[in-house]
Amino acid sequence: MPNIFVILDGAAGRTDEIDNKSCYEAASLPNLDYFAKQGKCGLSYTVGKGIAPESDVAVVSLLGYDAYKHFTGRGPLEAYGAGVNLPQDFVAFRTNFATVYGNTIVDRRVGRTLTTKESKKLEKVINSKVKLPCNFVYKSTVGHRGVLVLYGKLGSDLTNADPAYEIKGKFGVAKSKGKMELQDVKALNKKSQKTALILNDFIYQSFKVLSNNKLNLERKSRKLLPANIILPRDAGNRLPKFSPKKSWAAIVSMPLEKGIAELCGMHVYSFKYPEYKSGNIYSYLEKGLKKTIKSSKFYLKKHWGKYDNFYVHFKETDIPGHDGNPQEKIKMLELIDKHFFSWLRKRSNFRLLVVSDHATPTTLRSHSSDPVPFLLYGNGKDKVSSFSEKACSKGSLGIKIGNSLIKLLN
Repeated sequence: MPNIFVILDGAAGRTDEIDNKSCYEAASLPNLDYFAKQGKCGLSYTVGKGIAPESDVAVVSLLGYDAYKHFTGRGPLEAYGAGVNLPQDFVAFRTNFATVYGNTIVDRRVGRTLTTKESKKLEKVINSKVKLPCNFVYKSTVGHRGVLVLYGKLGSDLTNADPAYEIKGKFGVAKSKGKMELQDVKALNKKSQKTALILNDFIYQSFKVLSNNKLNLERKSRKLLPANIILPRDAGNRLPKFSPKKSWAAIVSMPLEKGIAELCGMHVYSFKYPEYKSGNIYSYLEKGLKKTIKSSKFYLKKHWGKYDNFYVHFKETDIPGHDGNPQEKIKMLELIDKHFFSWLRKRSNFRLLVVSDHATPTTLRSHSSDPVPFLLYGNGKDKVSSFSEKACSKGSLGIKIGNSLIKLLN
């Protein structure tokens, strides 16, 4: 009787997203509603009340770890998942290709139009033309995303270059929306002053190199935003030490989730995410979502009975929230419900836990600190009849902190 733990990334929202409903409420989700009706429900602050978490710390918490003790920064997790070498002495960062005009960040994600081929070309340019007083590697991962690793004995207590997220204690948390201004990285202690100088130099050099690059000049001629700067954030100089999870398999595609799963001791079944070539970004994301659904069903069916626990992560549902696009979020939720949860519903003898790692309301276009709905199927039932923020608030499981949810599967 396997446990299946599904994270719908950023799918939770607020009741004002569309027609005075959240996207969960507005979507037609007969299979998720079935699991809610036949199970137990509640709400969760995935990291803690008042925290608008990034996915990194939220997933760590949802997998049952105390994020305050174990979290060491997003950079190392993402770099590890991307296959970058991490020796004893390093500082790693998650990065975005972005567009800046003057001191204003016009778009933190280059309008989501940067193709896989373009990002790989720019990766080569950065690694060959930027010169720093330490060895480094820059690696593009998916779309506008990438990782930067500086090698040497360097501190990692730094502010972010990316103004959308700020460092609070150990965590990167979403900031309330405001004007996106380019800002220098600052050291938060004396040990990290050298790192701040190197990182600001990297940002400056990358801007000079990228601004004059032929690829970006061609993009501008096609009226596309140039990928003319790299914004690092969420530094870390060590990998976390998690107590290993036995008999767990993860079905994931993105570097962050791969890195976390591998470091937790899970057997990772990954798959190649489709390359973005051109055209409508949501057509591409729909293609990626269908690949995620197909791969998840394939590996679950193939290894059903081999593992006691499966972790499945759907990343795509977060993106429409950031873009303020409720119709696309609804469409994605309905695709998952129709092609994944309907398939799961036909199987027997399993427990299911479904939750979001955070809320990304389309009205906010950013992560929020709102509690997210969750359901537990296969261990009794309460009187909740659908899966949504409002319905689950009346569930018998009440309000829980994220790292306690996984215990419900025992």
